Parts: sequence; structure tokens; C-alpha cells
Amino acid sequence: MRLLHAGVDTSVIALWLGHASVETTQIYLHADMTLKEKALARTNLSRGQQDRSRPPDTLLAWLEAL
Repeated sequence: MRLLHAGVDTSVIALWLGHASVETTQIYLHADMTLKEKALARTNLSRGQQDRSRPPDTLLAWLEAL
């Protein structure tokens, strides 16, 4: 992740890791929340739209009871 955060291209990261294709590398890189939040910060969305949604308390209570 540090390489990706530093702006290193994913194809270069794939080569360094010895992956046969960039698709293999993407499996490990696609879910990075920090990068997603940075991308959202660069958009023109209002602050309210950027906040992560919070499930209703009833749903949280039900999940806790499982």
C-alpha cells in the first residue's frame, strides 16, 4: 500500500511483486479505504455526502444480538 500511496503506478507495483498481470495486483489494492477517502475529498461533494452512512440503531442492535 505504501507504494500506491506514494503514487507508484500499479503496473510497476505488479512487476515488483512478480505478478503476471496487473489484475492480480488489483485484488490487493482495490479496497484501500484511505485512497477512496482521498478521491472523495477531491470531488465537489458537500461534507454531508462524504460521511460514511451509519446503519439505524435497530439494525445495529439486531446485529449485536446475533
